[in-house]
Amino acid sequence: MTAALLTFTSHISGKNAKVEIWNDRIEWELPRGVSGGKIMAGLATGGMSLFATGVQNGRAGTEMIPIRSISSVTTARDGFRNTVVSVITTGNTIDFRVSHAEAANVKALLQQLMLGGPVAATTPVSTPAAPAAAPAPAPAPVDLGAQLQQLEGLRQGGILTQDEFDTKKAEILARM
Repeated sequence: MTAALLTFTSHISGKNAKVEIWNDRIEWELPRGVSGGKIMAGLATGGMSLFATGVQNGRAGTEMIPIRSISSVTTARDGFRNTVVSVITTGNTIDFRVSHAEAANVKALLQQLMLGGPVAATTPVSTPAAPAAAPAPAPAPVDLGAQLQQLEGLRQGGILTQDEFDTKKAEILARM
């Protein structure tokens, strides 16, 4: 079994969830807990409501999103310390609330998985480097004979005067 590419804690639906990003999916686990309202109702009824309904609530469990079903990943600042990373799927949006630095890593990793496929667990999350610029092609050798013919055509067409033609012709012949 391979390890998760990234593991972090996020605030989801009022609870801290353990989130793991794998090559092919995002998984998170919501812990069970007791709400403040349930505790107050238990105190007010002498424990009878807790006895009838149980101490645990039903919103605990695990969830999973396949990477292939993610259509977009966005981030939005949420106060001084946190950023919300929104994972948008075809039928839902899941918000993960994490630190600003962690949000950048989560977003970059998810985008890399969406666009490029699997990533090794030891590979640091980074944006792909731009390809090296190709060296400029060497200028093609100048055909001085063709330039003289073109120059003659311009003179015959009346575009160049005889003086302009003679000056340019002397420049071309000097390069030979």
